[in-house]
Parts: sequence; structure tokens; C-alpha cells
Amino acid sequence: MKTGKSCGPLHPATETIERLAKTGLPRERQLELYHYMRLTRMVEGRLGNLYRQGKVVGGLYSSLGQEATAVGSAYALEPQDVMGPLIRNLGSMLVRGVQPREVMMQYMAKSDSPTGGKDGNTHFGDLKRGLVAPISMLGALIPVMAGVALAGKMQGKDLVALTYIGDGGTSTGDFHEGLNLAAVLGVPFVLIAENNGWAYSTPTSRQMRIRNIATRAAAYGIPGETVDGNDVLAVYEVTKKAVERARAGGGPTLIEAKTFRMKGHAEHDDAGYVPQEQFEEWRQKDPIERFERHLLAHGLATEEDLKAIVAKIDAQLNQEVDLALASPMPPPERAFEGVYA
Repeated sequence: MKTGKSCGPLHPATETIERLAKTGLPRERQLELYHYMRLTRMVEGRLGNLYRQGKVVGGLYSSLGQEATAVGSAYALEPQDVMGPLIRNLGSMLVRGVQPREVMMQYMAKSDSPTGGKDGNTHFGDLKRGLVAPISMLGALIPVMAGVALAGKMQGKDLVALTYIGDGGTSTGDFHEGLNLAAVLGVPFVLIAENNGWAYSTPTSRQMRIRNIATRAAAYGIPGETVDGNDVLAVYEVTKKAVERARAGGGPTLIEAKTFRMKGHAEHDDAGYVPQEQFEEWRQKDPIERFERHLLAHGLATEEDLKAIVAKIDAQLNQEVDLALASPMPPPERAFEGVYA
């Protein structure tokens, strides 16, 4: 399933911003996709407020404009599958059951955070929810998740492993070694390459000669798919196809999602290196607004339905912020816990 046409110097986009992929998902599940995308954006909005208030410890990383890729791909997984998210995949973590307060407390290094205040942002995992913690060295999670897929295959488990990488991260040795390992061993593994056109401040044109990252799949003898990363239904469908192939013994798939980061690398970065016209171009392709138009045009939701979803999320996040703020900072002696045998 390959979607997209060449249009402009950045990378291909879809024929029209109004046409989303066809899907067999019923109304209730499409509204659930909308809920998760809205939740992702609103959680990051609250985190932005906390950052400006000086309550976030360290940096804050946004997926603004990329929500459809994380949500659509994670939604295609089954409960027994294992996922390794990166820092722009908050949406996938929310789909897997992570609560907003956990993310907020983690960013604020609170005592009740998943790591007890020992790490920041989304650097935490939970194997009960099929989550492997992110690794700061980009690309390093690929061989780890290939190993998870291999372990599942050797143990006869019905699981697929999925992880993410940015366009810049595809230039690392771990990307090539991990993907080649997964291909040679034929493990049930799916890799989502989020091509947002920039590796921090370096455009993809300064990193690689190829136009589509999915082209690299051929070098490993595995399928490569290119998808409109701002179309949540297209991302869901192409990931579902890859997951089903992997589960049936068809081996790994490399999926390239064409998308765009509507903020800088992190909250402190004003993205002044990005031409303003690129922001304007991609603002017209906002994944949430596009999906809203789809839902309204196909009679899957009314304006009132969408407003009700947003209002419910807003009320939930008011409580989540209060709970996160009420959590104390960790005691100093915790620094020594889990360090020495």
C-alpha cells in the first residue's frame, strides 16, 4: 500500500488534503482515533504550560503535527504485541494505556512518576502494557526490538514488535544493523520511519540522496511502504497490513510516514532554520483538522460530537494536572536505590 505523489521539494504528499484512506473501521473506532489524537495534542499543550511555568525538569519534546503517525500505528497493534516508542510518540503510549498524569509527573521528575523521579520526559516502559522504554541514542531501540521479536518467535508467542525512528536516525549504524538482523532472521517486526523532513536542523536533502526512506527496505530484502503520515486512517491501514504480514511469518516491514514537525526539535528551539513556507504548507495538512473534516463529511460525527470529546478530555486533564502537581518531589536518598547490589 503506497500512498502519495511527488509535490514540491520537501517530500511527497497526498493528492488532496481532504481525501483520507478508505478503512473498514466502524464509527466508534474512528471516533476513538480522534479521541487519542486530540488527547495527545492537549496533553502536550498542558505540558507546554508546565514548561513555561518552570515545572518541567529538562527539555520538552512535541509531536505537534505528527499525532496521526503515532496514534494510527499503535492502534493497529494487538494487546499482546510489544512497542518501543520514542520521544515524539506520546500518542502511541496513550493508545497503549499510559495515563496523562504519568507523563506529566515524569516530565516534572515527581516521586510518583513511573521512574520515581529518576528520569525525565517519556523515558519509561511497562512490559505489562507491552512498552519498552525509549533509548536516547537514536537507532539503538531497533536492534532491541528486533531482539524482542526474535524472542517472541523462539518462544512461540503470537507477538509483533514495533518501534519508531526519525529520518535523521536512519543514518545511524544501529538502524542498518538492526533492520538487517531482523530481515535475515525473518522476525515479526515493524519499523516506522517518521520522515518529518528535518533531523534537528538538518534537512533530509543534506543527509541522503534518496527521496524515500522506504527505498532502503529493498537493500534488506523486505517490503517498504510509504504512507501519508498525516492521514491517521492510511497509517492505521498500512501498519495493520504490515503487522498481519509479520504475524503470519512474513518477516519485517519498513514503513515511511511522510509528516512534519510543527515545532522545533524541543520547546526551547524556535525552528528558525525551517523556511516559513514549509510551516504554511503543512499547516494546511494538519492531521487532526483533516480527520475532523472526514468525520463530518461522512456523517460519522457532528460538530457537537467533536466538541463533546474535546470538553471531556479538557475536564480529564484538569484533574490529571492537579494530581501530577500534588505529587511530591522524590526524597534525596532515592538516588541510591536500585544502584548498588
